[in-house]
Formats: sequence, structure tokens, C-alpha cells
Amino acid sequence: MVEFLSHLQAHSDTLNHSSLFRSLVVVILSASIWKILSNRRRLPGVSSLSQLRGPPSQSWFKGNYLYVFNLKHGWEFHKMLADNCEISFASFLGGRLNLSVGPAVKITGPLGRKQLYTFDPEAMYHILVKEGSVFQPHRIDGAVILGKGLLNTTGEHHRKQRKMLNPVFSIAHMRSMMPIFNDVVNQLRCALSQRVQNGPQEIDLLGWMARTALELIGQSGFGYSFDNMVDDVPKHRYSIIIKDFIPVLTRLAFARFYILPLTMKLFPKHVRVFLMNAIPWKALHDVRDMVNYMHELSVDIYKEKKRALEEGDEAVIRQIGKGKDLLSIMVKENMKADSEDKLEEAEIVAQVTFIFAAMDTTSSAMSRILHLLAHHPKVQDKLRAEIAAARTERGGGQLSYDELVGLPYLDAVCRETLRLYAPVPSMLRKNTEDAIVPLSKPVRGVDGNEVTEIFLPKGTTAMISILNSNRNPELWGPDVLEWKPERWLSPLPEAILNTKMPAVYSHLMTFSGGSRSCIGFKFSQLEMKVVMAMLVENFRFSLAPNKEIFWQMSGIASPVVVGGDDSGHPQLPLVVELAKQEPQ
Repeated sequence: MVEFLSHLQAHSDTLNHSSLFRSLVVVILSASIWKILSNRRRLPGVSSLSQLRGPPSQSWFKGNYLYVFNLKHGWEFHKMLADNCEISFASFLGGRLNLSVGPAVKITGPLGRKQLYTFDPEAMYHILVKEGSVFQPHRIDGAVILGKGLLNTTGEHHRKQRKMLNPVFSIAHMRSMMPIFNDVVNQLRCALSQRVQNGPQEIDLLGWMARTALELIGQSGFGYSFDNMVDDVPKHRYSIIIKDFIPVLTRLAFARFYILPLTMKLFPKHVRVFLMNAIPWKALHDVRDMVNYMHELSVDIYKEKKRALEEGDEAVIRQIGKGKDLLSIMVKENMKADSEDKLEEAEIVAQVTFIFAAMDTTSSAMSRILHLLAHHPKVQDKLRAEIAAARTERGGGQLSYDELVGLPYLDAVCRETLRLYAPVPSMLRKNTEDAIVPLSKPVRGVDGNEVTEIFLPKGTTAMISILNSNRNPELWGPDVLEWKPERWLSPLPEAILNTKMPAVYSHLMTFSGGSRSCIGFKFSQLEMKVVMAMLVENFRFSLAPNKEIFWQMSGIASPVVVGGDDSGHPQLPLVVELAKQEPQ
């Protein structure tokens, strides 16, 4: 069982909850203050972080994070940080400030800690590529909560796991996955067709995209089916839990990033478990129970895969995925790997975290595309015509991998959506040793002098703005905030082509860069294209009357209905009708 969430019920009845919680807070705050003071140092000849301009802190306890991660005002706040002009803080601070910052900003994190906020290409390259081993993910909670999978490991463990997984995401293997993908999207087509066979209906597409993404990664990733795609509400307990997991985990964000790391340094495992069970915190206990179930299911799936492989080919063929799924390949490769590359069984089980990475981000992207197509019916019609023409040219039947990825307008729609509306707006890194981060061009410091490189003492958090990198007008042009798929059908601007962007995908930071870039970005693109091609060819999407959709800046962007009865609950209601029925 993963650390910090095992042996959950021990000794919880013997503790005075209030006294314990107060004592724990005092210890943690004291340790934080000491750590802040101990990290204050300067390096001669290099600008310190304090030299950068930035917005004033709104709270010592949460700093600028009140708005950096604000569900409603976060987009405006990030845009404010990117605008190199006099900025109105009326929505936030009740005044104006001549910020004039550029692509490197100083922000204040929780407990008053100064952090680097950047979308400068050279700084991002340095952090993610050149010094990628120094700047590690700010996710110490990942391995504790979900085990030591690829997303939550560093160093040699990460290298070994990535090496084991690389063959799974090859083009050849993607082609072999097409039958599985087509089977799942056909289930989706049947489900939606049944619901609109008597005319247009309002349907929550976010829910169906989440279910589809989960089933795609379930079957192709783990050879396991979570959803029959028939019922209005999924019945598998995992499908229900995974829907609530991220929102509940988000409520623990401060504890995960700032309290948990200190408790791990201060207390042994059995004390942390004791404290977790004893503290009267419902969100914490909910996450504990969710992770217990997910871990148990992961172990069961792994054991079944291993048993089938040991029994031989006939047992493997009988399984969903027929041995071509990610987990089966990992287990098989691990059995024949050299001792130096062999993974522990716990590491293989922990790869279930791919479900979260693949499902939430891809379902968010697919939902965003549908929402945009509903706003832009001409784009929707043009895309539908391209898909129909490709189908006619091949004489019917399913499009092959090469035919699908070769559709230029479908590719342009996906790329432009991932540029302007990246599902994950930002990512955090923390340096494990002192570092100097260079900038591609100078910014003006608080003393009026130019800043060309910044000294970051060990333990400094750097926030990389995926959002502002993908929307940088100096690189993409003055129409950068417009959703224009056509921009990908012409040569890209020279500025973006000549920039040292550390991206693995189309000069965009959507899938990050460096050794920790998203290993499954081609898998995610294929998912999007298979699903979008089927949906657009068979259905027409339009906006639901009298329902305004707002996309919240959560860890993964999510749509909500403004002022609805279920306001705040992620959903994307759109009107769906059969494409062959001409609108009245």
C-alpha cells in the first residue's frame, strides 16, 4: 500500500484532535519560517529574485496564489502578468500599478516565499532541458499518494520507467491500437445516436468525453473495461471515484505542497499515518479512501496481467487488448529486462497514474474542441466535409491511422485548441541546488537596471506559464488570442520558428519539454482525432440556449454553467443532433 495512506485506522480514537492540530500547525509554520530565512543568500554579479518586478502579495499565508489558481479570476490574473504595460488591479487589489514586467516575474507563494514566474523561452529551456535534473516537479505528494509511477519519480527511477514505456508510444504501436480506439468510439456513437434519434437533445458532453477518455486508456492502456458506454450514469465504482478525485484533491492543495513535505521530514511514517487518521478533516479522509480503492484495483489488474502472461498466448488473447495494452507490454518487457533496468512490481502497479494524466487532460481538450465548434459552425461544417471526403476517397470503412493523422484541417483544429486553450495552464518546478536562470532578452528590474539572468537559491519554486507561452504575441503575432485553425495551414511566424522553445509538440508548451515531457502526447493526439472525427461526421453541435459556459482555471481547465442550479459543478451542456438531419 502506498505510503501515508496505508494502515489507516490505527490508534485514531485516542487523540485530542484540536490540540494535535494546533500543535502540528505551530511546528510546521516554525519550520517554514526557519527554511525561508535560511535560504536568503545573494550571488555577486547576478540579479536576485527580489530584483524582478511583480504584483504585491494579497496574503502572507497564500501570497499571490489567491489569484494564480483562482477558479474565476485566474485567467485575468495570468493575462495581467503577461501584459507589458500599465495594469489595472481593480479586480484584485483596488488600484493601479505600472508593472511593466515582461516574461519573467516575481510572485509570492504561500508563507511569503518568493517564486519565479516565467514564460521566457530561454528560461524554460534552462529549467526543463539544460538543468532538467536540477529542477524537479513540485509534486512530492505524487509518489506518496499514488505510488512511484512515471509522473512521480525522479532520477534513475524515472529514466528506467521511461525506457520501459517508450516502445508503447511508438508510431508502430499506435497503428496497432486503432481497432481498440475504433471499438470505443463506436460505442460512443451508438450511445449518442440513441439519445438523439428522435431529434436534437441537450447533452452534457463533458461527462461523455470523460467516460470515453477513461475507456480508451482503460482498454488500450490496461486491457480493462470501466464503462459499457450504455447507461446514462457509469456504474463502475472507479468511474465514479475518478470523477471526484481531482476536485477533492484540489481542496488539499496547500496541505499537499506545504504541510506534507514538512511532515515527511519531521515525522516517521507511522506517526504520519496516525496523524492523518486522527485529524478531523473530511477531504483528507475522502482522498485516503479513494486512493485505497484505486490501489487495490490496480493491484488486481496487474496480478491478472501477470497471470495471463505466465499461462501463455491463449490466456493473453482472451483478455481485452489481447496483450497489446500498455500494462501487458510493461509486464512482459520487465520479465525479460536486465537486472539494472528491471522495475519493482510496485512501480509497475503505480503506472495506473497514466489514467489520470490521460483521462482528465484529454477529456478537457476534447470538450473544449466541441465547445469551440459549437461557437464556430462554419469551422464545424468545413471539418465535417474534410472527414466525409476522406471516407469517400477510401470507399467507406474506418480511416486508418495514416489517413486520420493526415487530415490537415482536423490537425489544425486540434493544434489551435491545444495552443490557445492548453488543459493545464501552468506547471511548477523546484531546484534541488542553487541555480542561475538566463533570459532570452533583458527585463527591467525594480531598480531600473536590466536583468539578464536570475539567481535562484536551492528550494526556489519556478512556475512555468504554459498559458502565456502559447499566447505570446511577440512569437505568434497580434492575433494570438484568436482561435484560428487556419494559422496552422500556412507557415508559422519566423519568430516562433527561430525561438529556442523547449517543446516536444508544435513549438507549444502544452505537453512540456525536456526529459519529463509528456510521454503520451502522441497517444493523446490520436485519441482526440479518432473521437473528433467520429463525432463531427455523425453529429452536429450547437450552443444550449440560455446557458453561458465558463471555463474554470482549476488544475485542469473545466467548464461550468454560470448561475445554474448546479453552478460550480463541471459540465458542458450542448445541443446534439444527427448530422444527416439538415437544420430547420
